[in-house]
Amino acid sequence: MIFSQEASLGHLAIHHIGNKAQDERFVLSEEPLELHDELLSKLLLQYFLVPYEKVPEVYRFFHGNDDLNLNEVYHFATAIFDDQATFQENSRQLAKHLYEVSNHPKIKAGELYIAYFSNVQIEGEQYDAIGIFKSETKETYLKVYPENDGFGVSYEEQAININKLDKGCLIFNTDKEEGYKVAVIDKTNGSEQAVYWKDEFLKLRVRNDNYNQTANVMGVYKNFVTEKLDDEFEMSKADKIDLLNRSMKYFKEKDSFDIKEFGEEVIGNEQGIATFLNYKKEYENEFETPIPDSFDINDAAVKKQAKVYKSVLKLDKNFHIYIHGNKDLIEKGFDDGKAMNYYKVFFKEEA
Repeated sequence: MIFSQEASLGHLAIHHIGNKAQDERFVLSEEPLELHDELLSKLLLQYFLVPYEKVPEVYRFFHGNDDLNLNEVYHFATAIFDDQATFQENSRQLAKHLYEVSNHPKIKAGELYIAYFSNVQIEGEQYDAIGIFKSETKETYLKVYPENDGFGVSYEEQAININKLDKGCLIFNTDKEEGYKVAVIDKTNGSEQAVYWKDEFLKLRVRNDNYNQTANVMGVYKNFVTEKLDDEFEMSKADKIDLLNRSMKYFKEKDSFDIKEFGEEVIGNEQGIATFLNYKKEYENEFETPIPDSFDINDAAVKKQAKVYKSVLKLDKNFHIYIHGNKDLIEKGFDDGKAMNYYKVFFKEEA
């Protein structure tokens, strides 16, 4: 989790980045912006940092040649962390790099902000951080003001909504040798132009820590139950929901994940366990994301995955049955007279 209540804004540079594919130009500022207005500083902190309070994933910089210094953003960020006196020049280099990768015709022009923060908290620790933000969406605002004995109204075009950050990344000054800790926001719609921010400009990959290990194995298991099991086993939706509920119970009650223990306690079938292990291996090979056989379970990842684990049987448009516990208390049958399926549910009390 990222918190910014104690954060302060030290340096800020603003540049304009056009679309290279459309022969638009870039404009680089010579000096950092001097901020003397306390309210403006607070508004900028809100615009830049508040959106990250809901960003759980943490990434790292990488380069295909395994030399981090060949990653442009990593290189320029490191130079700033090493010597803040180089902030403005390296902000200009970051702007030039972004311009060079802005090659899709649908990428919007906009302002690029490079900021240096102190005391930004991530995962319970405070660090200096470099922020890189791009504003692409402009809006028109009405302004009402006192005039004579009443009020006047005017408007301002091409203004920025501080509650809508289009693109951004926060680079935390920690774990330098592993590629820093990096948090990302990208609100672009449309897959073709969206990849340039995270994949071409920043060059990031997901950090393989216990948060992502927990999220990955839970996601793989969910897809295994909902998509793969039907290929080899005959299972009702109630049985699938039971398997998902048992896995959620495992992750909520255990402190650590063990693949052998998980298979025995949750799947409980040798053929099913073998099928799951093969499915997990296929995922690791396809996405080049290894999932270790044991790791500490991350509670934040469990809470996030719980939101997409479904425990509801939807029956036509008439009924929903929520299954939270013993699946033996629900039976499926077929009524020949009505030519319809039915479920029989056993219970002791009505709530």
